Amino acid sequence: MTWPLTAVGSLLIGAALRDIFSTLWHPRGLGTICRLLFSLVWRVLGALDGRGRLLNSAGPVAMVSTVLAWSAMMVLGWAAIYLPHMPDGFYFSTALPPTVASEPVAALYLSLVTVATLGYGDITPAYPALRMLIPVQALIGFVLFTAAISWVLQIYPALSRRRAAAQRITMMADTGVVAVLPRVEPGTAIQLLGSVTEALTTIELDVMQYQETYFFRDAEPALSLAAALSFVPELAAAGSSSAWREVRWAADMLDTQAERLARRLDAQYLHTGAGTREVFDAFAQDHRHRPLFHR
Repeated sequence: MTWPLTAVGSLLIGAALRDIFSTLWHPRGLGTICRLLFSLVWRVLGALDGRGRLLNSAGPVAMVSTVLAWSAMMVLGWAAIYLPHMPDGFYFSTALPPTVASEPVAALYLSLVTVATLGYGDITPAYPALRMLIPVQALIGFVLFTAAISWVLQIYPALSRRRAAAQRITMMADTGVVAVLPRVEPGTAIQLLGSVTEALTTIELDVMQYQETYFFRDAEPALSLAAALSFVPELAAAGSSSAWREVRWAADMLDTQAERLARRLDAQYLHTGAGTREVFDAFAQDHRHRPLFHR
């Protein structure tokens, strides 16, 4: 049973490490396990509460679930590697006498203590190969702990940028920018349109790099990008009606970027195959918000 258990353990460890790498450091990645858990949590909470209140917790719950899944795979994987060598391959303290019935528990205990970098020392390896594995697991456990912290530090700045963009778009809608944009001084109009284009470009890059941010719902409509995006095509259309060629060019830039963002949202999450306006409406509906602009 040594090689089958070692193979199973190695597969669990490798799958967890690959998922961590894809989620945190791949430029366009989201690990398979991470994606499945985020999608599952989003669908389950959405089905339980049609108004979307439970969806406010979907992102944090899915993050915790993913980290727990990675940890469980690590602990079980290393336990499977240690189990065939129990008890002959290890020295046990006098307070922890080995028995056949306790071998799986001892392997699991050793794996858990090592991945948590606690190092009690009541079970120590007797073989040189096993002595090399213990520090390797401890190092991987440290990587897992660091990865969880890094993940939080990566995601929440992206969420802040998204909320800032949503608030900017909402303020433009509330102050009636669409009505006056075709008649204002071109420099001002270009600056307004350009600021929204830049914000949407940043959001598209964040969606590419941090795909899990989609599953974080903003409860307040004024801070929800899902609610605010429906106003962007109307802003671009208002700029296109300007008499100034430079303003029309800035409006075309905004319209193009809005289309790019809509295609990415649709390809990764919504799968409607529709146009920009319809995708933005579907985005709002999926986040249980009313679109900011109602046609």
